[in-house]
Amino acid sequence: MKSVFLILLTTLLFSGSVFPQTQIKLKKRDRKRDIEFVTTDGTIILRLSDSTPLHRDNFLRLVKSHFYDSLLFHRVIQYFMIQCGDPTSRNAAPGKALGDSSPSYTIPAEFRVTLFHKRGVLAAARENDEVNPQKASSSSQFYIVQGKKFTDAGLDSVEIKRLKRKIPDYQREVYKTLGGSPHLDQNYTIFGEVVSGMETVDKIAAEPTSKGEDLDRPIKDIRILSSRLIKRKNYGS
Repeated sequence: MKSVFLILLTTLLFSGSVFPQTQIKLKKRDRKRDIEFVTTDGTIILRLSDSTPLHRDNFLRLVKSHFYDSLLFHRVIQYFMIQCGDPTSRNAAPGKALGDSSPSYTIPAEFRVTLFHKRGVLAAARENDEVNPQKASSSSQFYIVQGKKFTDAGLDSVEIKRLKRKIPDYQREVYKTLGGSPHLDQNYTIFGEVVSGMETVDKIAAEPTSKGEDLDRPIKDIRILSSRLIKRKNYGS
């Protein structure tokens, strides 16, 4: 049973009293910082895109408020992506289905043709088109693409069956050599990428997951232990 404190905290979270993001002040230098997630499986360093300022600033405010500390990666699909950001996952019992919760606001879609779902990108989860035709993003849930490599034939199939458009040649080359998840392009907002720690993403993606009601939740809890803004540096290729 949850303590009175936890019940109160959950109520405040969803009423917007604790995390109304506009009340978290950003300094100019914050927008030039990277984000460090220390997880139970290793460390991931993320760099946000200035091309998607609404998502960038929202994510920075969440990190500054330590919203992500102790949250679980609640949905993991190997060769696809790892997902986090459900505030109810912090104290979730084993076997509990997760993924339906986030603070009660959304972020307008910020699709950019130059941002595509190559391996390592950071993107916002969202409700499906039936209830969210504007494709607005969740306020807190995000995913990191692990993806897989594609052949030309595989990309042709994605174009015809999923995207209904051509994938630019330079993006096709990336999907063939680096890999990714092209069927998500221009449907979910990409707002950053991993600059260090893809080995941690791969480790998380390889964790055994449930096939029950909590489908795709890792059987072993994989948690963000801490999150913070850090000074940018060159991590190399």
